[in-house]
This record gives sequence, C-alpha cells and structure tokens, in this order.
Amino acid sequence: MSDSEWALVRDLLPVPGWLAGRGGRPEGYCHRQMIDAVRYLVDNGIKWRAMPSDFPPWPRVYSFFVRWRDAGLVTELHERLREAVRTGEGRGPEPSAAVVDSQSVKADATVAHASRGFDAGKRINGRKRHLLTDTLGLLLDVMVTPASTTDRDAARTLLPAAKKNFRRLARVWADGGYTGHLIDWTSQHLGVVLDIVRRSDDASGFEVLPRRWVVERSFAWLLRSRRLVRDYERRTDTSEAVIRWSMIALMNRRLAARHDQPVRTAAS
Repeated sequence: MSDSEWALVRDLLPVPGWLAGRGGRPEGYCHRQMIDAVRYLVDNGIKWRAMPSDFPPWPRVYSFFVRWRDAGLVTELHERLREAVRTGEGRGPEPSAAVVDSQSVKADATVAHASRGFDAGKRINGRKRHLLTDTLGLLLDVMVTPASTTDRDAARTLLPAAKKNFRRLARVWADGGYTGHLIDWTSQHLGVVLDIVRRSDDASGFEVLPRRWVVERSFAWLLRSRRLVRDYERRTDTSEAVIRWSMIALMNRRLAARHDQPVRTAAS
C-alpha cells in the first residue's frame, strides 16, 4: 500500500482483541505488513510458501489470513471500505438495489471433489462464484459453490442473507438463469422485486444489457487478481475471503486516488 492508502485504511481496521481489552497475545507484526503480504499473494497469485522475504514469514501471514477469515474481520473491513466509497460517490451507506450473477471458473487439483462440480452450460469443471453487487459494482455478498449448483438454488441462500444485512434492499436485477419460481418466492418471502433483464431475440453479437453489465464488470475486476483466475482454495470460505481481499484492494486504491486529487478552485 502507498502511504495515502494506508492512511485511509488504518482508521477503518477492526481493533484486535488485545487492544480492546479482550485478551490475547499482542501481534508481532504491524497490520500494514500483514495486509501488504496478503494483497501481494492475491494480486500475483503466488503460493503461500513463495512469499518474498520482504514480507513476514509465510506461516505468520497465513495465520493472520485464517484468523481474519474465521473471525469475520475481513468482512468487517470490506464493509467499512464499501460504505466509505459509496459515501464518497454521494450514495447512502446502504444500497436499495443490487445486481446478481454467477461466474464458473476452473478448479485446481487442490480442490476436493466434494466442493467442485460440472457446469454443463459453460462446460467447466470447478466452482461457481455467485456475486451480489450494488449499482456501482461494489460487492455486497458472495457465495462460492460447486459449479453444478444452479443460479436459482444459490439465490435462495444468497438473497435472504443479503436482505437480512441490507434492510433497504428492494430490487435486484438478474439474467434469465434466475427465472421461474424464484421471482414469486423473493417477492413473497423477502419483499424484493427480482427484475429479469433479458437479451433481445433480434440481437446478434455482443450487446450491453441494462444493469447486468455492472456485475459483469465486477467479475472483470476480480480476474485482474491472478489468484482468482482459477480456484486454488481447498475451502469455499477461503475462496470467498480471497474475493473480499481483492475488492478491498480495489476500493482502497479508489479512495486514495480520490483523496489525492487536487482540489479545483473557481479560478482554475
């Protein structure tokens, strides 16, 4: 992280238990070193054991990653950064509309058979990432499943969790994979309008679809992190944590870039 990025994220970090008086051993490395190491791994797609010597030893970095994953601290930091980005864009901290879609990716040999599947439509053997984003493309929630899981089945878990966390959520845009009983189910049980954006039958070639392009761009953002080009993680919650770390880096850079912009005056 640059100094400006660290200055912005430092005040948003969750407070460790030993600093909050909840016990525990003080950490031997500062958070900036640990976060830089995790971001380096996610961005460059290296193995844990290939961590450069400039960073703390890889077992310590991995322990930090696991502790933040299991304690929900990476989710907490991600949510604080998202609220800061939305506020900077003139939006409310909590969204009222979202976009949902899925992406199937190949799984490495390290992924167990029980947590992978075959997506017959995309002809991919691996896992599927189900993303729910706001209208800015920022991640609201993510769920990783075997690639054989249908979009409708995943949405019955993803959407209720999102509605619980975002009370103002009233409309969700989706593609044709979410049609059927799910539309009535979300309206009756969640009070959310599921709006299906369909591709025109007369269209040929590439076509930008309203609202749906937002989540497609989010998938493109994630694939800029080499660790996410393929699923290498043994556990699905680790895959979800890596996705959140990728979005944390993106939002941190965006906030720092806005903060470093010179202030325009009337004379200029």
